[in-house]
Amino acid sequence: QVQLEESGGGLVQAGGSLRLSCTASGRTLSSYAMGWFRQAPGKEREFVAAISWSGGSTYYADSVNGRFTVSRDNAKNTVYLQMSSLKAEDTAVYYCAADILRPWGSRKRNEYNYWGQGTQVTVSS
Repeated sequence: QVQLEESGGGLVQAGGSLRLSCTASGRTLSSYAMGWFRQAPGKEREFVAAISWSGGSTYYADSVNGRFTVSRDNAKNTVYLQMSSLKAEDTAVYYCAADILRPWGSRKRNEYNYWGQGTQVTVSS
């Protein structure tokens, strides 16, 4: 069993930055690909970014490419999402997730096995 916990969310003005963290307990994350997803009110949960088990490959949604950066520190069992140039449309609950079967990473929500509880990001315009 893997327990994931997100942190770092909050209220920020448009154009600002936030860094989200996802820390795991119960099992090391070093063998797993990790993803970040988000869900805005009234919308489906959508892919934001993913990173392979080694950190050697990263993937981004078109809407965040060039503004967000996913990274990981396997020694700290933590994955990060650095968000810059934030826009009002980035407002959502952000979730991290672990894919224990595909170490290269995935954009597909249903390929992730474990999820955190989410952290709220609100961008004011």
